[in-house]
Amino acid sequence: MNTISELLGADDIVFDLQVATKSQLFEEIGRHMEAKHGMPQTWVVLSLSRREEVGSTGLGNGIAVPHARIKDLERIQLAYFHLASPIPFAAPDGEPVSDILVLLVPKQATEEHLRILADATQMFSDAGFRERLCRCSQPAEAKKQFDAWPLPA
Repeated sequence: MNTISELLGADDIVFDLQVATKSQLFEEIGRHMEAKHGMPQTWVVLSLSRREEVGSTGLGNGIAVPHARIKDLERIQLAYFHLASPIPFAAPDGEPVSDILVLLVPKQATEEHLRILADATQMFSDAGFRERLCRCSQPAEAKKQFDAWPLPA
């Protein structure tokens, strides 16, 4: 079962986002989540920023998975952003990031939160998946890549 595919809709896949810093990215994520899902932008930005203060959510290989618990959120929300230009993110490999998978969860979704983070780490550790995703330029194309993962052996 691919939980990320189930939770990530094409409406939550954004290409060529123009930001220069992590704080600008979080503002744009907040705007997107407010417009698409009615989440207060300030809650999203504050929650992501607070989580990032604990430690970077950059995975390496140009990937980050910012995640946070959101007050009064009813269901898990995911979004994927491909940046127009990579930004610094304090990833373990020191490389800037351009691919962002955002995970926002209700306060009580502890176990599912951890499972989705583990799935995201495994997914983005797959060089083939990253390469196929990198070739996408439209949300529907990217959605197909998320839906197809993992490819049968």
